[in-house]
Amino acid sequence: MLKRTMGGVVAAVLAVAPALYGQAAAPASDPVTDGRRLSEWVAELKADAPQVRNAAAYEISGLGPAGAPAVPALIEALDDPIASVRYPVTVALGEIGPAAAEAVPRLKKMMDEEINDEIAASAKRAIRHIKPEALSDH
Repeated sequence: MLKRTMGGVVAAVLAVAPALYGQAAAPASDPVTDGRRLSEWVAELKADAPQVRNAAAYEISGLGPAGAPAVPALIEALDDPIASVRYPVTVALGEIGPAAAEAVPRLKKMMDEEINDEIAASAKRAIRHIKPEALSDH
């Protein structure tokens, strides 16, 4: 009887503990980096300050393939007017890898049209990580 009661108490404490500390467990589709959920970093891709957008892209890149839910927002961020934001966005897409395949057409366009050579080269590197066969015509 005591074991059953203690087991129930332990289960209740484990279920409530994250809320007591203000940190609910993040769902698998919303991984955490640097103490913030992926969805928070994705929202920061639209922040007013370019430094915040830059940091968000780098944090997402650090998640690697787990950052895949951010791909649509990253594709949108490829059109950021600030080069220091576009560059880490290409890095993030490359780090996500094959799960970022929907970004390949936009990255190929960047390879051809981007005026910043470093960003164009980074777009090419990203494609190599995502879908290398897409570069066969370049």
